[in-house]
Amino acid sequence: MADDSFDSLRLSLMQDALPVGLAMVDRVRRGGARKMVEAFTGSSDPLQELRVEGEAAARSVRDRLDQVSPGLGNPVMAVNVAVDDVVVNSPDPQDQQILLEVLARIEGRLDALQLHLQKDVGEKSPTSGVEQS
Repeated sequence: MADDSFDSLRLSLMQDALPVGLAMVDRVRRGGARKMVEAFTGSSDPLQELRVEGEAAARSVRDRLDQVSPGLGNPVMAVNVAVDDVVVNSPDPQDQQILLEVLARIEGRLDALQLHLQKDVGEKSPTSGVEQS
């Protein structure tokens, strides 16, 4: 249980805190403290804005950490997967008829396209109109 808490904390730090922190550092580097304060005064959701702004740099840091030790930067989280049994009823005959009509229409259009392409290729053939022996 304690291991799950640690993994959750690490995931939260890597996904949330790291991008925000890197965006704040970048803003201070580019424009000083004033530029960082602008994020908090000029936006209704400053943390989300900073998170988006710093995501590219955070992804780069996480990838470099993964090169040192796989799973260090992008923590692997255990998941539980459950599959519900799904019962498929026999298809509605009306739906089946509609499907068959649509498929027949598609087949007709494909046949027409193929005929058009064959005709077009025959006209552009370098040997068309030239009698072969």
